[in-house]
This record gives sequence, structure tokens and C-alpha cells, in this order.
Amino acid sequence: MNDATKNKAGTLYLVPAPLDFGCESQTALTEVLPEGTLRRAASLTHWISENAKTARAYLKRIDALFPLAATLQEQNIAELPREAHKKGDHGNKGGAVFDPKPLLAPALAGQDMGLISEAGMPAVADPGSSIVRAAHDLGIRVVPLIGPVSLLLGLAASGLNGQNFAFVGYVPQDAGERTARIKELEGLALRHGQTQQFIETPYRNATLWQALLQTLQPNTRLALASGLTLETARIESHLVREWRQRNAPPDNRTPVVFSIGR
Repeated sequence: MNDATKNKAGTLYLVPAPLDFGCESQTALTEVLPEGTLRRAASLTHWISENAKTARAYLKRIDALFPLAATLQEQNIAELPREAHKKGDHGNKGGAVFDPKPLLAPALAGQDMGLISEAGMPAVADPGSSIVRAAHDLGIRVVPLIGPVSLLLGLAASGLNGQNFAFVGYVPQDAGERTARIKELEGLALRHGQTQQFIETPYRNATLWQALLQTLQPNTRLALASGLTLETARIESHLVREWRQRNAPPDNRTPVVFSIGR
């Protein structure tokens, strides 16, 4: 792509969303997102989203604070293909590789665009990285906006090593594979001092929790963070042997960031 084409292209903004998706209560947007982010989001009319319905619901909340440049009905919202957010952006997890470049056609035509997920920062523990990579390949400017990222909030509040850490997504659902994976992650954490972070679908929180308490060594530190940015947020960090003495499993209705380390 030549410089003239690049100069005509719009900008791809990575627009963070509040972390209250799927929660019973919502946080005021001004409590978790700076005015600059909200104003920029309000100025956009072309979007790539994880889910168009939830994107419109978020834009409706923004509209109550900063009028949208186009009505909700006039917003152009394209969805990522189902395989992208169910099986990965880049053909991992058995998913087929898809071409994200057509979704960026409005940016190539000079329109600024927003990339948005259901909660938090798109492309971080959420789909969208293929869109970002394609934007770079096409010479489209990429600008991440400021907002909450559950992984970093959970890490900061865990008391675990924030200088060396890894987010590993989900652990396997199969009991045997899950146990093996937990032991593998604990080994990395204890040998290298690298905090290991993972998440789980809310209704499987209790099952994973029991597996963690049964599998991890007594002196491994285990932290959980749920409902982040909400008044009902829960953040706790204890040694596994201390957790075993408590009857305090995570809520099965709220996403949880789990962290283990030493």
C-alpha cells in the first residue's frame, strides 16, 4: 500500500467496555472509563464487534452521557465471525482462519472505526487480535483507548508477581486434562516465579475451584477476583491450605480471574 492510500485511511480505535457484562448491576460509565474514551466512542459510526446486540446496548449507555454521532439505528456494526470468538482469531483451537480485511473496508475508505468486545479491552482475553493485525498490515492507524482490563486489575490486587506473569486463557473441561494442566501451570509458577492467570465461564467456576483446591500444593498462593469495578467486587488472595479451611467458593454467576503463584 502506498503512502497516499495510507493517508486516506481512517483510524481503528480499540474501545474498552465496562466489566459489568452479564452482571446483575451496572457501574456508572464515568466511574470506570475516562471522558476522552467515551467521547471518542460517541464520535464513531462504524464498528466491528463481538456481538452487535451488546455493542448497541453499550452505545445506548454512552449516548445518555455524550450524544452519538449517528443514532443507534444508523450505526454500522459488523460482527466478527462466530468461529473467531468461539475458536480463536488465528485458526487455533481447531477454528478455520478467516480473512478479517473485508471488515476494515470502511477504514480503508477513510472512516474511523471502533473495535469492541462485550467487556474489557478487545483483543485481550477477547477476540479481535486478527482485526488489529490486519489493520497494521493495511497501513491503518491503531489507537487503544483507556479503560478497564480485568486481567491487570486482578493481577495488581493478587499480591503475586506482577513483573513476570502469563495469561493462559481457559483450562480444559475434562477432569483429567484439567488436573494435568493445573499441575503444569503450578510448576511454572513455582519454578520460575511467573504468576499464572486463567479465567472460566461463570457456571463452571465451582468445578474449577474444587479442582484447584484438590490439586494445588498447600503453600501455593491462589487469588480470585470477580465482579471487578462493581460494588459487589470480591478480591481475595490466600495460600491454598488457608483456602481449604474456608467455605468460600467463587460466585457461579460472575466471571472470575484466577491467579496462582508464590
